[in-house]
Formats: sequence, structure tokens, C-alpha cells
Amino acid sequence: MRTLIVAPNWIGDAVMSQPLLALLRAQQAGAPIHALCPPHIAPVYRAMPEVDAVIESPNVHGKLDLAGRWRLARSLRAARYARAVVLPNSAKSALVPWLAGIPLRIGYRGEARRLMLNRMHEDRRQGAERPPMVDHYAALAFEPGRAPDGPVADPRLTIDPALAHAARERLALPAGAPLFALCPGAEFGPAKRWPARHFAGLADLLRAAWPEAEVVALGGPRDRPIGDEIAAQSRARVRNLCGDTTLAEAMALLSSAAGVASNDSGLMHVTAAFDRPMVALFGSSDPRHTPPRSRHARVEWLHLDCSPCFERECPLGHLDCLNRIEPARAMRALRAALAG
Repeated sequence: MRTLIVAPNWIGDAVMSQPLLALLRAQQAGAPIHALCPPHIAPVYRAMPEVDAVIESPNVHGKLDLAGRWRLARSLRAARYARAVVLPNSAKSALVPWLAGIPLRIGYRGEARRLMLNRMHEDRRQGAERPPMVDHYAALAFEPGRAPDGPVADPRLTIDPALAHAARERLALPAGAPLFALCPGAEFGPAKRWPARHFAGLADLLRAAWPEAEVVALGGPRDRPIGDEIAAQSRARVRNLCGDTTLAEAMALLSSAAGVASNDSGLMHVTAAFDRPMVALFGSSDPRHTPPRSRHARVEWLHLDCSPCFERECPLGHLDCLNRIEPARAMRALRAALAG
């Protein structure tokens, strides 16, 4: 039974789908699993041993582009997929498997998808009792209404250590020096971003504790200004690599990092999936719903009366949920993560 996974548009969501793929592989040992995803998500699925092929297409999300989706569907017909598992909730994401004539099309009830999906699950993420996102995806491996037999495994990614060595070499990072990564971005909005001055303060504490260490800021091009702020405000040397690496290179560096401090972001989930020591900083979002699932991760969340609000910007204007997490507190959490 050949399976097509229609991937989400966010790095973190892609990481959290890995246990689903492991369940599908366990149910059908040896049956190929292909991932259809936007190019910027592809490195995540290439780091999943369950994925036999990654199909990159800009038509997975974004504008409707019926002609483009029709061409994509026609190209998929030759693979004769037996089932498609559609992870996003949009109608557009379900359109291609339907047009491709895939017999079994699985997903959650979403916007105008009744005709395009024929095994539909109820989305229970609304309200106070949100299931963990990993469990939300994993449920798609079973019949609607049936729960997994036991706890869902944590997401895990694998990567060739040579890629980490090559990334360090290209970026002139000493191979033998401990690497601490700061991940200051959060695509969703400012309400998920620990202040740059706090990242800078943490960098100072890291260099004081490990003078031989390399401290870098990792993220995409949009995170470059935040990385510049951290580098300018820190008394220690911080290399701002935001926008200077590909996602594959950033993943490779995180896979070999001595420690990581991250907002609730895609790179947080990548770090957890590599089981690296990390402190994860939560503000407007909820670590009970999207936690970093690793025994080496420590979460700092104040759980104020106003948090989680799930807003892009602080509706009260003070961002106390993150401002009040001091660098020293984050450092203690990271030390605890390093101690195991």
C-alpha cells in the first residue's frame, strides 16, 4: 500500500508528524511512504527514515492555482497511491489527492472538504482540552474515533553527522568547540519571541561558563534583524547566522549542538527531535499542546493568567509572559537539560 503524505506548511508541524509516519510504517512494513511538501519543508522529511521519497511542489499550499494543481495531480497518478493522508485542514491541500484519484483520502474535517476526503476525523483542537499536536496527527493512522494503543512516541529525526561537519567547515566554526545555538525567531509573531536583550544576556552567561564555546544565532532571513540585536547587545561574541544557512544546514548544526535556547518555533521542534539539550521559552502559546518532546528539553513558561492567549502580538502590550523570564532562569534550565 503506497502512501502519500500531504505535508503541512510549518517546520514544527512537519516534525510533529513523524510519529504518524512511524505508525504507518509499522502497520505496513515495507510499503513506500512519499511526502508531498513545499520546498522549504523538504529537509525535514528527508531527515525521516520512514520517508522513501520527497516530492517538492510549491502548489501544496498558497494560492489556488487550479491548473497547477491539476498538473501536479496528473503527475502523481502514475505512482498509483493507495491512500493519501492530508495533514493541513485547508480545502486546497485535499484537492490534489482527490484530483489524482487516490482511493483512500484521510484527514480532519476542515473547510469544504466533505467531497474530497472519504475517511474523515473530527478535529478536537478547539477549546481548553487541546490534544498534543503529535497525538492529533498520530490519530490519522487509525480509524476515526479509535485511540492509539499506548502513548505516542516522540518525534525523531536522523541526519548524517558528515553534514554537521560540512556546515561547520563552510561557516568557519571550529570543529572541536562546543556549539550553543540561539533560535530567536518565531514565524507566528512577536508574542512568541523572547526579547533580544534576554538572548544577549544568556549568551553572556554561556560564554562565561564555557569560554571556548561558539555561540551562534540561527534562523531564517527574517530573523536577521533580531540576530543583529542579540550580537550588538551581548558582551560575548555571538555569530549571527540567521539567513546564512539553509534549513538543512541549520538542522545539521542543531543535531550536533551542545545546547540550544529557542522560542516555540520550528527549530525548537527540530532540536527536540534530535534529542539535544535545550531550554524552550514559551509565551503566548501552550507547551501542553506543542511541547518540545525530548527528555533533554526543559520548558520555561510562566503560565500567567493571560497566557496562553495564542495571539500574534501581546493584546495587553506588556509581553510579561516572556519579559519576566530572565536570562539567569533560562541558564538554570539549560544547565538542567545538559545534566540530563
